[in-house]
Amino acid sequence: MATEIEPQHTEQQPIEEAATNPTRGERIKAAFTEQRSNAGARTRDWLASGDLDEVDVIQLAADRKQRKHADRVAQQERRAAEARGRFHVAKEQAENSETSSGHSNIAALAGRAAQEEAKLEALRATPVLSPTDREVAAARNGKKASRAAMLAGGGFASLPAVGAAIEQAASGQPMLLAALGTAAGYGWYLVSRPFDAGQPAPAPNMGEQPLAVPVVDLVKPKPQPGVREFNAPPPPALTVEELEQALRNIGEVKPNEQIQILAVPQRDKEGNTTVVFDLPPRTKVANLVRKIEEFAGALGRDSMMIDVTKAGTELRTSLWMTDRDPFEEARPSPLLKAPSQIDAFKDGVPVAWAKRGNTIRLPISISNIAIGGGTRSGKGVGASNLAVGSTFDPRINLRVVAGKNNAEWNPYAATGNASTYFKPDPHRLVALLDALIADKDRRERDLDKLGKSKLVAPAIEQIGGIELLIIDELATYTRPGKPMRDEILEKLVLLASVAAGAGILMAVITQYPGVDVFPTELAINFTTKWAMRVDTAQQSNAILGAGSSGMGRDASKFNPPRPGLGWLVNPFAGVTDKARSFDLDEDERGEIMMLLEKAAKIREKAGRLAGQWEDPIEQHLLNATGLSSAAGGPKRDGIPGRNVLNHSPEQRMQMDALRGCLIAMNDLGRDVAQVEEMAECIGGGMTEERLGELLRAAGAGNTVKVTIPDLPNRVNGYRRAPIADALQFLEGN
Repeated sequence: MATEIEPQHTEQQPIEEAATNPTRGERIKAAFTEQRSNAGARTRDWLASGDLDEVDVIQLAADRKQRKHADRVAQQERRAAEARGRFHVAKEQAENSETSSGHSNIAALAGRAAQEEAKLEALRATPVLSPTDREVAAARNGKKASRAAMLAGGGFASLPAVGAAIEQAASGQPMLLAALGTAAGYGWYLVSRPFDAGQPAPAPNMGEQPLAVPVVDLVKPKPQPGVREFNAPPPPALTVEELEQALRNIGEVKPNEQIQILAVPQRDKEGNTTVVFDLPPRTKVANLVRKIEEFAGALGRDSMMIDVTKAGTELRTSLWMTDRDPFEEARPSPLLKAPSQIDAFKDGVPVAWAKRGNTIRLPISISNIAIGGGTRSGKGVGASNLAVGSTFDPRINLRVVAGKNNAEWNPYAATGNASTYFKPDPHRLVALLDALIADKDRRERDLDKLGKSKLVAPAIEQIGGIELLIIDELATYTRPGKPMRDEILEKLVLLASVAAGAGILMAVITQYPGVDVFPTELAINFTTKWAMRVDTAQQSNAILGAGSSGMGRDASKFNPPRPGLGWLVNPFAGVTDKARSFDLDEDERGEIMMLLEKAAKIREKAGRLAGQWEDPIEQHLLNATGLSSAAGGPKRDGIPGRNVLNHSPEQRMQMDALRGCLIAMNDLGRDVAQVEEMAECIGGGMTEERLGELLRAAGAGNTVKVTIPDLPNRVNGYRRAPIADALQFLEGN
């Protein structure tokens, strides 16, 4: 009987298994349903940009903002180039035309070109702030929209590589079709695995067999604490907590107060950071500026590495930071790269750069300028930037009164850029100040005729240009006990207080900043102040004004001190901060002479080199003293001489030719020379015929027979003595 029951049991077992276990088709269907759910979840997360963390989105917004700024700069560059091109075309047409009907159009085009250049320079100097919360949100939404468009446009088939592969497979390449099938299956596996999984698990129905290719997770994994990704952006330069704590440490934010962040602190490509925030209503930005030293220390930086400015309201603060000293390395003057004519009255002269790297331009318009600093502080380089830059505006009449007998200022005379130049001479300085005071009265009468209360740009040329008097080493003339000190100070105070509106400005340089050298009644009318390294806070205040050190502006606290680094204050240019002058060198690199030679060409074309125009100041000095210091005197070395301004243009050309011949003989190494070789040495288009005419007219006589080494026969030429005698006669010595 058992043999009958056993077969019956074995027949019922498959029926029971079928009832309790799903079939293979049902298992596959369930697995596919789960995979499709995982793929849908992963796709929704991808469309929502869930794989991008906050740092990624901020960087995306910052890059987008930087690109927009670069596009604006490129657009302005095109406008400036177009304006320059139109100006040059009109200029060439006017030069080739015999009429002067287009001169007004040329002036308008020149103004347009200068305006576009100024806009371009301002745009380049404008820092790109970190993205705001709104811009960050827009960047994320833009990413979502682009991904949705990609999915709607065809997904994987829209990718060029995949599309090309499909076309090749369809054209009859079965091996490639098989590879695409494998890749498609593996791609489905990657997106259909559990959404929270790390590395992909083995594919369904493959068991634990190793894959033939390495498994790559296409979803960005979450960063592990303390581990930086190889391709990760740098960490935030400053967190909100760090900023608040720094403000609390210096007492600007109390424990129960908070700040409001308006622009996220994020490093730019150069490693700098800008964050905009609102202070509590109890305080204001000016208080934070006064505590900039303490604030920098609380942030773990030097005061040179942060910049605090008001961003609209009294509470809204713009904090700029960098991780390195922005004044560590010297920078060349931008004029070395682009030595072209400038508008010093409107746009200013490039003299220095600020913490953020932007060029500082000092306008020569309505402000007297004081530059002070101790020995080797770089005040001379700062003054050189100002003086050299002023020569690139031919409307400025540069007058230099040196405080030493060295050759520091000689290049300005040698190139003819200095309308007046003489070395220490208090009596001549008094005569010069009298001439400027008289000219002030004349200028004010001219402005009255023009219906103007002060100098404006259209009236500059009508009243004779802008007078810029530079007095180097002011202490040479104003220290107690110096000859004519009281008279000099009285006249300086008068000019400083009332002459600026008539276009007469002064720049004084002193190594001994103090009230005895630079008294308050004089200093109060110097609104542009540049204090480089000094020994005491009192000396710093003598330049920057009483109480400046208490407001954080103290030129005795530079650490480390650098040549040309100082506190620069110019309310008209919106500057009250540390700045370092551009590096300009004459003794070793000859940069000042090179720039002055280029400026001289601009002035010569405008007819404003010394001697090309009737100069009332030098005429006054000639009448008062019998000596001229135009372009540094007859020898252009700062020593006044006789009768220089009375030379006719032809006589001045004769003198230049005589000097050129003497230099040519020096270069040739002999006291005799032929006219042809001297003309070649002089250059500048000088011909043998023209040089012979100038030498004969100057009184050097005709050529004589001379012996020149290496030539078999005697030739016609000049000896040194007749040329030197003719030059001495013309110079009036």
